[in-house]
Amino acid sequence: MANTNTIHIEIELNENKIPRRIRWQGADGKTQDAKAMLLSFFDRASRDTMKLDLWTEDMQVGEMDQFIYFTLRALADTYINATGNKNLAEQMQQFAHHFAMSTQLIDPSEN
Repeated sequence: MANTNTIHIEIELNENKIPRRIRWQGADGKTQDAKAMLLSFFDRASRDTMKLDLWTEDMQVGEMDQFIYFTLRALADTYINATGNKNLAEQMQQFAHHFAMSTQLIDPSEN
């Protein structure tokens, strides 16, 4: 039998069905709170991406900027690890840097 693992995600909604709280638990059994999540699956049959993007009602714009910035950087890392395409991964990192400067996560004078 193959090894398996489960990740449990619990979303608490407010009266308007907006996420109030996001909790997740991995194999270690530790429950963690999150303010946002991005979950994507690449479907084998349709060759399309199914995704679920959620953020809590108290997520601030600055926090979302930071979340997206770190996600963009992580996507570039994932891309180079999966494909070996260093050139395109570097372009993705450059865009992440541009995003951080545009959202003032990085001081433009430090460029």
